[in-house]
Amino acid sequence: MPINANFEFANAQEKYYSASTDEEKLEALEEMLRTMPSHKGAENLRKNLRTRYKKLKQEIEKSKKRKGSGKSGIKKGEMQAVLVGLTNSGKSSILKILTNTQPKIASYGFTTTSPEIGILNYANCNIQIVDLPPIASESFDKGIVNSADTLLMVIEKIHEIPAVMEQTRQNKKAEKIIIFNKMDLYDEEIKRKIKETLRSKKYNFSMISTFTKEGVEDLKEKIFKSFKIIRVYTKHPGKREKLDNVPVVLQPNSTLQDVAEKILHGYSKKVKYAKITGPSCKFPNQKVGLKHIVQDKDIVEFFTE
Repeated sequence: MPINANFEFANAQEKYYSASTDEEKLEALEEMLRTMPSHKGAENLRKNLRTRYKKLKQEIEKSKKRKGSGKSGIKKGEMQAVLVGLTNSGKSSILKILTNTQPKIASYGFTTTSPEIGILNYANCNIQIVDLPPIASESFDKGIVNSADTLLMVIEKIHEIPAVMEQTRQNKKAEKIIIFNKMDLYDEEIKRKIKETLRSKKYNFSMISTFTKEGVEDLKEKIFKSFKIIRVYTKHPGKREKLDNVPVVLQPNSTLQDVAEKILHGYSKKVKYAKITGPSCKFPNQKVGLKHIVQDKDIVEFFTE
């Protein structure tokens, strides 16, 4: 201890030696640096404390990064929609009713502590739905928000919209749908006023109740339509009725070569020609090459050498 050390410094030093965590030690060091004597005889101690403070802070930051890297990663689905909202807004109940997964649901706040994933099957397409922890949670992952294709902003009151919007503003490419939840709590007149308010602000929205299932089918359709995709169905050559139920999902302006590669990497090299029926062709079973641009609901048969 330096000469003429005051009581505050001595107290901070005692806190440092009795601290049980690095965070407590760092706080004590800050207090020691703030309260230590300013005379020249204390310069060496001051340098020592600053070095100790810097090293400890770096260790804490490294530890936080290691913990962050240990989080279970989410492999982004081909079509991904992310639920964002305040605590107790009903996001987990929405995930359950959309995907039939069984997330933890409770009346108290911050029930969701890590991202929950479910699959919504709509129009034979699999849509990945991710339920994030509440906005105020330490586990809220902005990286997932910023990379999502569609953002589902769950609210209970009109005044919650700005707070939720603020968390999604960096993702300018995503389609955004406001989900006004718990509509079973309101009478028809209040529902009408809520709808008028949302329409006047030109929001893309759905009003639902997971309890009565009001508006759920409308929400599913809106989620599906939020993705700018086309569906191409395939069938085996010569088998009229053998149409694959699950379509190949692609981006607009994709070609038959893209379809073939989506089925199997390298498959397009084996394809000699294709026959296509649907919106992109002039007549049924039109014979086309791999550069042909497909459209939604086309049906294609590939013929190999």
